[in-house]
Amino acid sequence: MAYLQLQGIEKFFGEHRAIKGIDLDINPGEFIVFVGPSGCGKSTLLRLIAGLEHIDGGKLSLEGKDITHLASSKRDLAMVFQSYALYPHMSVAENMSFALKLAGAPQSEIDEKVKNAAAILDLTKYLERQPKDLSGGQRQRVAIGRAIVRAPKVFLFDEPLSNLDAALRGQTRIEIAKLHRDLGATTVYVTHDQVEAMTLADRVVVLRDGQIEQVGTPLELYDKPANQFVAQFIGTPQMNVVQANTEPSLAAAAQAIGAQDGAIGLRPEDLKIGPAGTGLPGTVELIEALGAETLIYARTPSGVQWVVRQNERSQYTVGQAVGIGIDMARAHWFNAHGQVVNAEQRAQAL
Repeated sequence: MAYLQLQGIEKFFGEHRAIKGIDLDINPGEFIVFVGPSGCGKSTLLRLIAGLEHIDGGKLSLEGKDITHLASSKRDLAMVFQSYALYPHMSVAENMSFALKLAGAPQSEIDEKVKNAAAILDLTKYLERQPKDLSGGQRQRVAIGRAIVRAPKVFLFDEPLSNLDAALRGQTRIEIAKLHRDLGATTVYVTHDQVEAMTLADRVVVLRDGQIEQVGTPLELYDKPANQFVAQFIGTPQMNVVQANTEPSLAAAAQAIGAQDGAIGLRPEDLKIGPAGTGLPGTVELIEALGAETLIYARTPSGVQWVVRQNERSQYTVGQAVGIGIDMARAHWFNAHGQVVNAEQRAQAL
């Protein structure tokens, strides 16, 4: 049985059906990440799990117990918000211990839990400081520590790193990954950042318009997207997706596998830039030299732009004629409805 189970979860805001019958089983100790574009319902779904929004349909269970309409304070969940939501007049220790004091826990227990959480988060020397004396990353760690001392059954994170600068995001992401590994706690995490999703998650849940598009490990979603939306949403830079009939040299292959009205998708690393006269003809429009890798943007005579990733430094220049080599064995084919043309369909077509 799933540890945390969502069965047909629905949410309405007036006439708008924001969450459309979500089914999801989350295992004990699992790190689940919700991703999707703005307005897809990922934060709303997290708030439904937390009890901060009323569930209008379906059932939510924790350890086999129905908690669908249980008060938030009774669910044994702890949420870390995008904003730190710390009490400015309290010290770090007081902020971390506040929930335990409200619950009437003995002072000795409170002191021990705060001490342990501070040690885990490297906050011991800051326990007497107030939030105004801390950096953004330290304040977020205090918010996480406040959740840890409660020892909840499930941790809920709502875009906890979005207020931090790039360097702090990377550092805090590593800390969250280590924290999850050390505590072994079940975690549900919302983010719009693909790097966070790909590096933190045991499984990623891709949402669109209040529905689940695909659930899988990060590499399953990257290598075997279920549809064109997931294929283009996962991966940076995003997958090249081109209508097959816009490139004459691809049209015959698309016809053979039943994707003549659909598209071909190729990751930037599955393309190669070579001398003119090899592969698809193209002209270099832009070169992004990123140090460890180079991104080359080339446009074909049919007007299609392809993005190519290579690990070596580029010898090409803007405006140069080149050939774009395609690894057809790595191609993803999508039908006119954006669904993957799977291996069986290809075999039948061929």
